[in-house]
Amino acid sequence: MIDFSLDDEQRAIRDTARAFVTREVMPLEAELLRRERRHEPGITRDELRELQLKARTFGFWGMDTPEEYGGMALPAVVQSLIWTEIGRTYVPFRFGGEADNILFEANDAQRAEYLIPTIEGERISCFAITEPGAGSDAANIRLAARRDGDDWVLNGEKTFITNGNDADFAIVVAVTDPEKGVRGGGTTAFLVDRAMGWRSEFIQTMGEGGPASLVFSDVRVPSRNILGELGRGFELGMRWIGKGRYLIPSHALGTAERALGMAIEYANTRETFGRPIGANQAIQWMIADSETELEAARWLVLRAAWTVDQGTDPRHASSMAKLYGAGMVNRVVDRVLQIHGGMGYTRELPIERWYRQVRLLRIYEGTDEMQRLIISRDLLRGYTKLGGHLA
Repeated sequence: MIDFSLDDEQRAIRDTARAFVTREVMPLEAELLRRERRHEPGITRDELRELQLKARTFGFWGMDTPEEYGGMALPAVVQSLIWTEIGRTYVPFRFGGEADNILFEANDAQRAEYLIPTIEGERISCFAITEPGAGSDAANIRLAARRDGDDWVLNGEKTFITNGNDADFAIVVAVTDPEKGVRGGGTTAFLVDRAMGWRSEFIQTMGEGGPASLVFSDVRVPSRNILGELGRGFELGMRWIGKGRYLIPSHALGTAERALGMAIEYANTRETFGRPIGANQAIQWMIADSETELEAARWLVLRAAWTVDQGTDPRHASSMAKLYGAGMVNRVVDRVLQIHGGMGYTRELPIERWYRQVRLLRIYEGTDEMQRLIISRDLLRGYTKLGGHLA
């Protein structure tokens, strides 16, 4: 027998996260929309910090952080459930107490200077591997690090860097040995403080907020700021990219659920020609298709998270979850906007905001095309067997 139900602990944690998001985060939504209509930031850094500290009293701090650092070290399935709850609100909130997974490669001195302050929310980091000529093809990075005595001098540019405008320091993957090549041990990850001289430039996007370009011009970094070991930059970068790939569609599930709920309510109350629009077959089919795709995505996501918890290679399952989940939420939000008609297109409702925001999910941390490449390659080369998860 296959049991698809959550156990008591999973359900309790999910329900507590839902209660927090409902009571503390969702009440901020109306003000967020008002601010954004005035072209102001939807939520400030101080407001986000205050929310995270409130969440800490609820017991939510460092979902993926080891217990030795005061975190919860939650299983991947539980983290997925929590990210779905976060996805229900359009306030850009996330629970605190986290650090980039590769930052745990830090030595003792680096942990005191970078890791622990990041976990405690005292410092903000960003991860920088993408470049103007190296997006999906991360092996094509060019930003150079040249040894000069006991220092390394960095020159080049990174782009589309999340948190790049706010970060106190960056984890930068740079080429340290061109002859070895990117995949052959020719890159290294550095911890680079903003005070060392790099600057960020805001990139305007169709979504709210935006990433940054980071410019490095003769930025001098001491050798003690190498993260991990010399030559392991690309390896750490791929670990960073792959770590949370199942969390992106987890968040998308919450957004799709919330949006579809709005569409159902609107279809039952909005009347045309003397009856609710939900009585029309065209509306019914949009709702039915959305619910079917939402449920399919849910099981792909939970299976990917379960694969992580089993300690097996999650890349195939996570790629399928991200590919389908990102496409699903785009299709659902598009239908929800269509059901709302002109009102859905206005900034009085969050639907047009979701419409712009979820489009990013099909691009960042691995485009749709890259996920298809991974999935097909695994099958064509025999890395994964059809239906292998049921064997």
